[in-house]
Amino acid sequence: MDRQLGTLETVDGRRVLRFERRLAHPPEKVWRVVTDPAEMTHWFPAVMHTDPAVGAPIRFTFPDDPGFDGPFTKGRVLEYDPPKVYAFTWHDSVLRFELASDGAGCLLVFTYTMSDEGTWDDRPAMARTAPGWDVCLDTLATRLDGAPDPQVDRAWILDRAERYVEAFGLGEGTTHPTPDGHLVRFERDLTQPPHEVWATLTEGTEPTAGQAPPPRATHGYLTPGPVTEASPGTALEYTWLDDDAPAGRVRFELRHQDPIGTRLVVTQTLPSHLADRRATALAAWQTHLELFFAALHGDIRCPWPTERTDHLERAYRARLTTS
Repeated sequence: MDRQLGTLETVDGRRVLRFERRLAHPPEKVWRVVTDPAEMTHWFPAVMHTDPAVGAPIRFTFPDDPGFDGPFTKGRVLEYDPPKVYAFTWHDSVLRFELASDGAGCLLVFTYTMSDEGTWDDRPAMARTAPGWDVCLDTLATRLDGAPDPQVDRAWILDRAERYVEAFGLGEGTTHPTPDGHLVRFERDLTQPPHEVWATLTEGTEPTAGQAPPPRATHGYLTPGPVTEASPGTALEYTWLDDDAPAGRVRFELRHQDPIGTRLVVTQTLPSHLADRRATALAAWQTHLELFFAALHGDIRCPWPTERTDHLERAYRARLTTS
C-alpha cells in the first residue's frame, strides 16, 4: 500500500505533520476505530487508558516494555466531538483526528504537533516519526477494510524514510563560523542502537589513535589523516589533510536517542583559508550519510553517486553565495 506522503506545516511556531486518508467507510464507523481504546490497540503505537471526555487523563502503556514509565506515559483529552474531532496530548505532543463525510465514505485528517523536546520530537526525528504514522494510518485503513495488515519490511522503511528526509530537507547540513574558520555539521536520527551504528561505521574493525580511520568514515573528497579519538559506540575523530598537512578534524558522535536509537552528529572543521571548500564538504557529507543510512538498513550502494554530489554541491554553493 502506497499513500501520499504527509506534509509539514508550521503553526504557532511548532512543526505539524499532516496526513490525509480517504476511507470507504462512514464517519461513525471510523470514529469507533479512532477513539475506542480496544480498537486502537490494533493500529496505535501504544495502549491508551482513558475515558471519552474532554479533560480526562490518559495513561499510555507499552506491551513490549511493561515497566516503561515517565512523561511519555501521560496525556489528556483535549477535544471529543463525535463523530467529528478527537484530540489529545501525548506528553508535549498534540494528536488530532478530524473526520468529514466524503461521499459514501469519509476523509480522515490526522495532525501531529511535535513538541520539539529533546530528541523525542525534534526536527531530525521526523525521519522516523512520519513513516511511523504512515504505518499506523495504513494499518487503521486495513482494519476498517477487514484486510490483512500492510507488510512493512526494511526496504519499505528505508524508502519511506528517505522520501521524507528529502521532502523535509532532513539530510541537509549547516555551516557555522568559528574563531579559526568554519564548522560543517550534520545531524541524523537513526533507529538502530549505538553499538549497531558503530559496527556499521567501523565495519567490524577497532580503530585506535594514530591509525587510519575506517573507510566508511571517510569519502573521496578529503584526505584522511590519523585517528585522534576512538571511543566505541560513542565517538570517532580524525585529522584531515591538505597538502599533507593537518587542516582540520572530522568527528562522528553517537548520542542517545529517545526513546530508542542513535542521534548521529558529524562535523568537519575547515580553516579560514579553505572556506571555499564548504560547499564541497557539505555535498560530500550529505551524500556519505545518505549511503550510510541505506547501509544501516542493509542496502549497500556502490559506486559513489558522483552526480548526486555534484548536484548538491551546486545547490550548497548557491546558498552560501546568497547568504
